[in-house]
Amino acid sequence: QVQLIETGGGLVQPGASLRLSCAASGRTFNRDTMAWFRQASGKEREFVAATFRSYGRTYYGDSMKGRFTISRDTSKNSVYLQMNDLKPEDTAVYYCAADPSLILSDLRRHQAYDYWGRGTQVTVSS
Repeated sequence: QVQLIETGGGLVQPGASLRLSCAASGRTFNRDTMAWFRQASGKEREFVAATFRSYGRTYYGDSMKGRFTISRDTSKNSVYLQMNDLKPEDTAVYYCAADPSLILSDLRRHQAYDYWGRGTQVTVSS
């Protein structure tokens, strides 16, 4: 059974950092596109970051550039999201997603991903 499990969310103050982890199981995801999306209450799911297939190239949503970093560890079948300088507007449920055959033009479309985790809550508040 394929599973994606996110961990690392929590409540932090503005300016703090968090590192989210996504552990994949059930098969090897090393050649998949792995991504993070987020969804704030009452809003649509938003693209955060992705690492495209096994090429190693990374992509970010506009408001995350320079603050967030996505990385993957193929030996652990995992992907990570380092989030720095967190802001209240970063508050959302963060989801890990994966797809083995995604094309680059679909990278930012959540509808294009086959596999999803259940999400982890990130709350940024003073």
